[in-house]
Amino acid sequence: PLDEKNMFSGTETVKEQLKANLLNLLLTYPGERVNLPNYGIGMKNLLFEQEIDLESLKEKIQTQISFYIPSIKLQNISTNTSEDKHTIFISLSYTYLLDGSSNSIQLNFN
Repeated sequence: PLDEKNMFSGTETVKEQLKANLLNLLLTYPGERVNLPNYGIGMKNLLFEQEIDLESLKEKIQTQISFYIPSIKLQNISTNTSEDKHTIFISLSYTYLLDGSSNSIQLNFN
């Protein structure tokens, strides 16, 4: 296992692994993962778009999580942009189906 000596720490619980899987899904570009051409949302690509359709982004996130990470259930997706449209704020609240506990993450891209 990797540790701080090796620059990375591994996940120790199922919940930590599911959160890591969620972040990986959000940050992976579609077509980047071998044998899974539809896997990923590619959030960083959105930074270079002229107009971002936040509703279709929410739908895509929901669809991807339902298909690739069925062990969590999304409770809320909040997307927003800064006034100058140079920063995207994405907040996800979700529940672990394993034990019913909740967690959330926020990603800011600028």
